[in-house]
Amino acid sequence: MTTPSPTAKKTMDWAGLGWLLLFFWYFSGVTQALLLFSGTTGFAGFRDAFILSSLWLAPVLLLPRLTRGLAAVIGLVLWASSLVGLSYFGIYHQEFSQSVIFVMFESNTAEAGEYFSQYFSVSLCLALLLYTVVAVLLWTRIRPVTLPLRSRIPVVALLLVSLLVLPFYKQLVTQQRTFAEAREKVEQRMEPAVPWQLVVGYRQYRQQLDNMQELLQKNAALPPLQNLADSNGDTPRTLVLVLGESTTREHMHLYGYNRDTTPNLDALAASDKGLTVFRNVVSPRPYTIEVMQQILTFGDEQHPDRFLTDPSLINLMKQAGYKTFWITNQQTMTKRNTMLTTFSQQTDEQVYLNNQRNQNASQYDDVVLDPFEKALQDPTQKKFIIIHLLGTHMDYRYRYPADYEHFKDNAGAPAALSPDKLQTYNFYDNAVRYNDYVVSSLIKRYAASTPNGFLLYLSDHGEDVYSSGQHDRLGRNEGDPTRPMYTIPFLLWTSPSWQASHPRDLQAMASRPYSSSHLIHTLSDLAGLSYDRYEPAKSLVSTQFSPSPRWIGNPYVKNGLHEFDRLPTDKGQAEQKTVDNPPVRPDKG
Repeated sequence: MTTPSPTAKKTMDWAGLGWLLLFFWYFSGVTQALLLFSGTTGFAGFRDAFILSSLWLAPVLLLPRLTRGLAAVIGLVLWASSLVGLSYFGIYHQEFSQSVIFVMFESNTAEAGEYFSQYFSVSLCLALLLYTVVAVLLWTRIRPVTLPLRSRIPVVALLLVSLLVLPFYKQLVTQQRTFAEAREKVEQRMEPAVPWQLVVGYRQYRQQLDNMQELLQKNAALPPLQNLADSNGDTPRTLVLVLGESTTREHMHLYGYNRDTTPNLDALAASDKGLTVFRNVVSPRPYTIEVMQQILTFGDEQHPDRFLTDPSLINLMKQAGYKTFWITNQQTMTKRNTMLTTFSQQTDEQVYLNNQRNQNASQYDDVVLDPFEKALQDPTQKKFIIIHLLGTHMDYRYRYPADYEHFKDNAGAPAALSPDKLQTYNFYDNAVRYNDYVVSSLIKRYAASTPNGFLLYLSDHGEDVYSSGQHDRLGRNEGDPTRPMYTIPFLLWTSPSWQASHPRDLQAMASRPYSSSHLIHTLSDLAGLSYDRYEPAKSLVSTQFSPSPRWIGNPYVKNGLHEFDRLPTDKGQAEQKTVDNPPVRPDKG
């Protein structure tokens, strides 16, 4: 019998260590490799994913006898986390960034599941299945790597210090950053590796959610607008703002689309001179929360954080003596579910209509009609009513009842659409047709109340539903913008009494280029309100209106802003013009 030599016992199992590292790296590395070799990102993400994946060596080196069990548990977590980023790349050919994660959590987990069902395809499913099979095969190759007992703890400690402590120390001491700045830099370095991108995104979401009450308190403490004047005095009036969701005007017959998606609004426009159809309005961003932080405040793409430092539209209307209402069919698990609740809680009365656990349910926008009727009947002399619709939000097939399944074939649809894409295309157009019914019903009910005032409807942002380029785009992606993501409907109905006392040639203004980020100035002008912060040049209906660049994009990212009017009419036809010096940090001014 041969006794192993002491030298043999101390030989390091480099092959075993390599299989372990490959297994842990696989869940981050595949996506980062695809991003790198597709030219989407540089080498930094690939490098950081490789380095941070070695962190998972710590538990298996410390407890070698539990290697396979620990690797299975860790691998399962990494696998589940990696499916998000890998699927996102498969759909958009973009990196699943921290900002996208924030939007996902802000939309709630039920909506995230809805997005998955919308984008599901057989090819994507097969790719993810193959990816999973390879992960299992790698797991079968791993084996314990046993270090001498006296060196295990020092080696593991060195690994943790080099990966976590040292980078933080470098940022904090060498770079002389604050604790918060150092943590942010370390988190950015960790993001390419799963599951840290989800962990970081969720932490920020929770922080935003936990700060909601603080934001409301700070909002209440803001000083009122100076020199506020109301040209209408104490005249009774009711003003209505209807906020749509994910509806691009490029799928509305009212705006020249070839399919009959807006029969009710078409009829109103033809018969009612009180309805003005503005034809050249765009949204600044393709995400609901970020848009609301601009259209309901003095914030815009150049000053995106003014929703924190200046009064909101709701504050303005309350200061002017209006009783304010918020009626929403957006999903509300609790009254503190999203950032939208921050705005809704600023109003005097709120009606939350969507209590479904899952948005894949029959929850249609006609539920807002009865609460709207009730608000119209409120005896208060001056009322301002905000209605937030679910509109044409994904999943489109859940946005309309069965009797609105009008489009079922390929008539009027792009010929390039596959059967699956055609089905989604029809779902969306049916949702637009039902949205036409809801919006027109709101206008008709408002008109029937013989009001003195106006009703304004616009969508928060658009949606690209196989509308641009090669008809291969679905949804919204700020990193790769197309016109349908930003082109929105903008309709104004004025009552005869209001038009008589506020004569304007609105039809002559209907083609003005405008961004909804300046909506507060238009609403102030329409309502007859003036104050120190009011800028008539930013009002769509002012005689002093002055066209300005319509910025779109992420204002918090260097070179993140673009001019909408430089977007190609079709993908690949023209170059975008970026801002020379866009703000990298929020402007507090």
